[in-house]
Amino acid sequence: AKITIILMDAALVARYGGRLDDLREYLKVVFFILVPFLAIMTQPDLGTGLVYLAIGAMALVAGGARSKYLLITLALGIAAIAAVFAIDQLIYNSTGEYKLLKQYQRNRLLVFLDPSADTSGAGYNLNQAMIAIGSGGLFGKGLLNASQSSLGFVPEAPTDFIFCVLAEQFGFVGALLLLGLYIALILSCIRIARNAGDLFGSLIVMGVVAMWLFQILENIGMDIGLMPVTGIPLPFMSYGSSFMMVNFALLGLVGSVYAHR
Repeated sequence: AKITIILMDAALVARYGGRLDDLREYLKVVFFILVPFLAIMTQPDLGTGLVYLAIGAMALVAGGARSKYLLITLALGIAAIAAVFAIDQLIYNSTGEYKLLKQYQRNRLLVFLDPSADTSGAGYNLNQAMIAIGSGGLFGKGLLNASQSSLGFVPEAPTDFIFCVLAEQFGFVGALLLLGLYIALILSCIRIARNAGDLFGSLIVMGVVAMWLFQILENIGMDIGLMPVTGIPLPFMSYGSSFMMVNFALLGLVGSVYAHR
């Protein structure tokens, strides 16, 4: 589905030749970008929905949308988030239960604001992740010697919290090496996008960059307390054959654009 979203957004924006400065056309593109986001949110799947928004936002920025339109869209998005919380609080006061947001979603945001609020409940995942990362020290405990993750203290260690396992085993140096590899991958993709032979190919690569960059920042950020906890895997590292196949398919898309530059 993510590959489809990347191709769809690239095709939508490429039609305007890098000059998306007409308000009516801009709103039309934004509408088509929001449709899959709203559809996935009905499940609800906030993590995947945010990835869709990141891909769409990158398509708009790289596709030549006017900065004024982008800033207004960002402000409206922030206002919509605030409105959701406000309306949900009013509904809760009258009915005794939340309607727009699930309780676990609210808990994750509250824990993000105060990680020490509920260390044995909603904040357990985050606190155990930070303990695991800190216990790795400078050079780590060695391969397969991660006590926090191997003994089951870190939940979802092979998927959502795989960075904790790596940091505990290989320490700060290993985590820094992993970040360096991600930076090299992202910069290489950006260079390919800049040298692409057409706007459509460039937007495809930038959509891939948006997906990887958002997932890297969110996954690592939630492990160290800089981002709210969501179920977003780490590219090329988290367990899951289908997720790995998607990443290699994205590499194939980037390679195809490079081959036809």
